[in-house]
Amino acid sequence: MYNIIDNRKKIIMDFVESPMYVPMKAKELATFFGIEKAKRYELNEVLQELLLEGKLEITKRGKYRKPEHNFLLGEFMANQRGFGFVRVEGRESDIFIPAEYVNNAMNGDTVKVVIDVENGEKRAEGHIIGIEKHANVQVVGYYQKNNRFGFVLPDNTKLFKDIYIPETRGKGAKTGDKVVVEITDFGGDKRKPEGKVVEILGKNTDAGVDILSIAKSFGLPEKFNEEVENELKSIPTKVLKKDIRGRVDFRDKVTVTIDGEDAKDLDDAITLEKNGNIWHLGVHIADVTHYVKENTALDKEALHRATSVYLVDRVIPMLPRKLSNGICSLNQGEDRLALSCIMEIDEKGNIIGHNICESVINVNERMTYTAVNEVITDSNEETKKRYAEYVDLFHDFKKVSDLLRGARTKRGSIDFDLPESKVILDKNGKAVDIKPYDRNAATKLIEDFMLAANETVAEDFFWQDIPFLYRVHENPDPEKMKSLAIFINNFGFTLRRKNDEVSPKELQKLLANIEGSDAEPIISRIALRSMKQARYDTVCVGHFGLAAKYYTHFTSPIRRYPDLQIHRIIKENIKKGLSSRRIEHYRAILDSVALQSSQMERRAEEAERETVKYKKCEYMLNHIGEEFDGIISGVTSFGIFVELENTVEGFIKMADLEGDYFVYNEAGYELVGEITKKKFVLGQKVRVKVYDIDRLAKRIDFKLVKEKDGRGD
Repeated sequence: MYNIIDNRKKIIMDFVESPMYVPMKAKELATFFGIEKAKRYELNEVLQELLLEGKLEITKRGKYRKPEHNFLLGEFMANQRGFGFVRVEGRESDIFIPAEYVNNAMNGDTVKVVIDVENGEKRAEGHIIGIEKHANVQVVGYYQKNNRFGFVLPDNTKLFKDIYIPETRGKGAKTGDKVVVEITDFGGDKRKPEGKVVEILGKNTDAGVDILSIAKSFGLPEKFNEEVENELKSIPTKVLKKDIRGRVDFRDKVTVTIDGEDAKDLDDAITLEKNGNIWHLGVHIADVTHYVKENTALDKEALHRATSVYLVDRVIPMLPRKLSNGICSLNQGEDRLALSCIMEIDEKGNIIGHNICESVINVNERMTYTAVNEVITDSNEETKKRYAEYVDLFHDFKKVSDLLRGARTKRGSIDFDLPESKVILDKNGKAVDIKPYDRNAATKLIEDFMLAANETVAEDFFWQDIPFLYRVHENPDPEKMKSLAIFINNFGFTLRRKNDEVSPKELQKLLANIEGSDAEPIISRIALRSMKQARYDTVCVGHFGLAAKYYTHFTSPIRRYPDLQIHRIIKENIKKGLSSRRIEHYRAILDSVALQSSQMERRAEEAERETVKYKKCEYMLNHIGEEFDGIISGVTSFGIFVELENTVEGFIKMADLEGDYFVYNEAGYELVGEITKKKFVLGQKVRVKVYDIDRLAKRIDFKLVKEKDGRGD
């Protein structure tokens, strides 16, 4: 028998590269080398390593050969039913991978994929020939103890295999413990992955362990490293006099912050004055870069995290709290260093001039959205009396907000006002209520002011032709707009397209036309799904949703790295201009900063959604068997999704739709009964009963009680 233990890779490759070799399956290779059945796992290990190294590929029929095809690299997205999709950067659509051609890839892995069939307008189909990078080096799950070993059932239901834990690598975990396991061997077709327990989080019933488990599963960091902590020691808790020199002093201006009641990291403050017919709006943003210097441990960790993550019961900050809640936060009554954008706004809401400068401010009042709204919308006498000296200012804020919003609306800016969920927790972290998030006039005016500053800064630096980071939102895919146009025709609405393109103004008109109708929430959701995802880029291609030619993120450097990065460029440019050496430096790093920031933003959003979904399941556990009114929010070939008035979404399986066999009509987003022609369509009102809840899978199952024919209109 060949010695495949000491020199196994070389022996295999010498054979594969020889003229006599024809593609073989693992079983055929084992027979050729005379490997007995009990030792074939060793051969599988060799083959997996060679696949990972790109020296071999595997065909659709499971045969190994030298790579002959051009492969694509992409991220594998697994489906619970075994198949999956590969997302390739730059491709409009994902590549479908049938279950038999997944080749042991796990959800999130970077894989090599070969396209087998290009289906024109439909998804391409392919097979995975190797894994470039494993995404799931650490996995969170439930530990179960057996006699001489244990295994972990991953929380992530897209990871289909249990992880085998040898007896000596359990770290003392007991059945039912939530653990973090490090995978030491990713296994193969007939072999489970193997790993070791590296951390015991506690029982799932322990307060906070549920959300901690989700945070761990997304690789969200808990603590800052020792190097960062050491750097923090040299950062003052008060603004030093020497740091104020050379800055524009706005401390004599009436300055307020307006944030949520629970906010502690206050990025932005505002001032407003009027000179003749011109408003002077000041947006003052925390000067984080004064304390977070380039290439320090603080800066590297901030880039690594790229964003703060807001989970239902905790914040995982981008910066240590000494900065985010302390010296950088624009706290009331404290001198603070800022980067200010002072805008001149005319009576039509046009920004006719601006100045960007380093500044020092002192906030007079820390306001909440609730209190400001009680003044400008509800005219609450008690609140007006409490903030009597600011009442006129708040009404002026509203006037300027209306001017800016009006100008933005005129050019075609789209405002998707979809309900967001706010989960109410008790002192033990249990979900006790779920409410739609209140977006009122006060939240909107802050949005208007921040958008104005972001656009102003982006346009300024675009025309200076300086390396910069932009927030971009590309035009939607024409095919998706065509599908949207067909779909809304069923509701009696139209969407005008020119050369298959849709302008922001046309979408804005559509949203205005559906406002107040029963169709509004569902059409708004489908329209939003038809859009591309906003991201960061060094090329200013505009922002479709805002109908803006120039847009950046300038206003939140405490919680977003792109804002911090452009502050550094702005300040350097204000002080002495960028030398050719510094211009080349920024050109060299900004593409990777944009990519890292976009990727970490997506991770944060997904983690936030998962914690909300988990808590919704927890809340609905107390309502099993109860009936609720809802609206069909999604239609698939295997069932329908229903959203309740409290934003909880559940699923009705196709098998539970009684009275007919239903066929999925993708173009109409509907299920149609073969015999009865009964339809289940997006937007249709239904009454459902809560049937079953799987917290681990974050899934709520409904049973249909009754439905209304047609859409809910």
